[in-house]
Amino acid sequence: MKLTLTQFLTLDGVYQGPGSPDEDTGDGFTRGGWFVPYLDEAFEQLAATWLGQADALLLGRRTYVNFARDWPKMTEPPFGPLMNGLPKYVASHTLTEAGWNPTTILSGDVPAQVADLKRRPGRELQLHGSARLSQSLLAAGLIDELRLVIAPVLVGTGRRLFPSGVSPTGLRLVRHETTPRGLAVHTYETTGQPEYGTYGADA
Repeated sequence: MKLTLTQFLTLDGVYQGPGSPDEDTGDGFTRGGWFVPYLDEAFEQLAATWLGQADALLLGRRTYVNFARDWPKMTEPPFGPLMNGLPKYVASHTLTEAGWNPTTILSGDVPAQVADLKRRPGRELQLHGSARLSQSLLAAGLIDELRLVIAPVLVGTGRRLFPSGVSPTGLRLVRHETTPRGLAVHTYETTGQPEYGTYGADA
């Protein structure tokens, strides 16, 4: 399976609390809900297309706990049946049970277990949110594709997907589009280590 990451971001790189003011108030964050004003039918159709390509979901503990609380209450197609029915893998060293079935807990050497999952036949193992897990899997060279959905807003504070010290990674832009309400959707393939050069140097 191909490992893909879907992440909602502000223009200044914050991923925290896109869906509501009280979604994630960690570290005193008070500016949640910044993604909601830009939702539109075009993006919902795109997100449904992405989810339709998933054969399993991969989540960090924080994201899993929030999703397991909210998604079982949402049954409307296309998102409800897919999110609730797909096999789910949660990376956690603290969870001992997970009731949002079907769920498997990954602990110990999570990158090695994710590598094993990728070797299974299938289409996509999709990583949604779960930025800390994403950072570790990016450093391990396991993420194949990033789908970054950037809202036209600066919030000035909050946790960032690519903080200082992120693992250097080369990317190739394979698709880009905008939605009527201004979301910029960039899809990148990872290409290994970045390339560097000197401007104006002879070829």
